[in-house]
Amino acid sequence: MKVLITLSYIGTHYHGFQVQKNALTVCQVLQDALEQLYGTRPPVKGCSRTDAGVHALGYCVSYTQPKPIDPYKLPLAINRFLPPDIRVRRAREVPEAFHARYSSVSKEYLYCLHNSAIEDPFQAPYAWRLATPLDADKMAQAARAAEGRHDFRAFMSAGSDMEDTVRTVHFFRVERTGEDIRFHICADGYLYNMVRILVGTLVEVGAGRMRPEEMSVVLQSGNRSLAGDTAPAKGLFLYKVHYPDEGKTESL
Repeated sequence: MKVLITLSYIGTHYHGFQVQKNALTVCQVLQDALEQLYGTRPPVKGCSRTDAGVHALGYCVSYTQPKPIDPYKLPLAINRFLPPDIRVRRAREVPEAFHARYSSVSKEYLYCLHNSAIEDPFQAPYAWRLATPLDADKMAQAARAAEGRHDFRAFMSAGSDMEDTVRTVHFFRVERTGEDIRFHICADGYLYNMVRILVGTLVEVGAGRMRPEEMSVVLQSGNRSLAGDTAPAKGLFLYKVHYPDEGKTESL
């Protein structure tokens, strides 16, 4: 039986999801837990690569069970062997051809920014703090320029070897509540560090160092040097994954 499990994890102590030779990753810890549960180590397929320090609210993983366990009981069974900063939230059966990454139709990310001169101890591990006053309305105006189908080469980390840099952004919203600013984006795919560079560029707009209309100029230029800095990893969350079946969504 192939299953899809949905995880939430705090990425602070992990070097992303994908297994690495000399660093602890979420995938390694998950597979360690599965090995304790099944007595063998099943290969798993994650929905996305995530950088060191990035968090997830709805990260999806597919794998074929070495022995059948009722999907309803599976989260509690796996969680017995996981550390407190990683939790399986739900599980469901999927077709044998299903792949957590390639079967998805879109993914949503959330970026959290605390716009204050004072650190909030409860948000510090999960948000980028900036003391510079930011204009969220101007950032929201600039974010709308990124919606639609575009070449996002200007928002890809320098040195990346990705050749196809065209992606479709379904929505990109910026909302402010008090000192907290949330950047919420949904796209059919992402380039390396694309969300964090987009956020860094919007911060330039919010701080008045760029005009909102310059977002389109940067987008059309394809020039990474015209975009803003890469925002820190700790503010980024993989929020939701959409699939074409069963309500199209895996999230909290």
